[in-house]
Amino acid sequence: MGNERSGVLVRVEALSEDAELRAKDLALHLGLPLGGEADFSLQCDGHGVQLADLGAGAPGPIRVDFVGGAVGHRRQFGGGSGQMIAKAVGIQTGVRPTVVDATAGLGRDAFVLATLGCEVTLIERQPLIAVLLDDGLARARSDPEVAPIVARMRLRVGDAIQMLRDWDENVPQVVYLDPMFPHRDKSALVKKEMRLFRPLVGDDVDAERLLEAALALASHRVVVKRPRKAPAVAGGTVSFSLEGNAGRFDVYAKRSLKEKRADRS
Repeated sequence: MGNERSGVLVRVEALSEDAELRAKDLALHLGLPLGGEADFSLQCDGHGVQLADLGAGAPGPIRVDFVGGAVGHRRQFGGGSGQMIAKAVGIQTGVRPTVVDATAGLGRDAFVLATLGCEVTLIERQPLIAVLLDDGLARARSDPEVAPIVARMRLRVGDAIQMLRDWDENVPQVVYLDPMFPHRDKSALVKKEMRLFRPLVGDDVDAERLLEAALALASHRVVVKRPRKAPAVAGGTVSFSLEGNAGRFDVYAKRSLKEKRADRS
């Protein structure tokens, strides 16, 4: 479990008595030990599940929170449909495309799109990250303000490339990709998350195959999030890019996203 190539050891532990049963269930589900020596700990408490780096000088644990914190602040003050990600996926008056986020991570971008009215399917291949994401979604469903938003989010766990190739549901209008790359963002939050993520997830060396599968599936466009100065992912022709201070969105357009108008004849 974890990134076996780098020998990362992960354990599960309960931080409170009321979380012991859940810890046992997660350990069984993930094939991880309860306690023992480890590099990372998947910790259960009365509030949910979090992932902690056990190394010296490590930052605090991470859990997915769609109600408060930075995500809650962005939901209230993030700029709505004027955000760059909204423009990249094609949100406009009368248009809320269906989206597959094939690199879900902690679900922040998917939550923004769901907040703006998109139906979003999230795919996460790293089982530990998927547990955090599932836990965050479950807790958000009990919040009356956020529940309608996460109702538009559905999590699938597995290899995104294979899932996109074998897709047997309604074809998404947009496939959204945010491959792992060496972040240059020096914010405390990004550095904290990258310290946890990189040993477990690694870089997406298969980003080119992921883009290929996304282009074959999406009916209207594929959107790839990249560092501002990084080259485009090989394997496709970028139609246009939206660039911000630290990053950009490369858009691979296939068809125009337009509002469906009722037949007035």
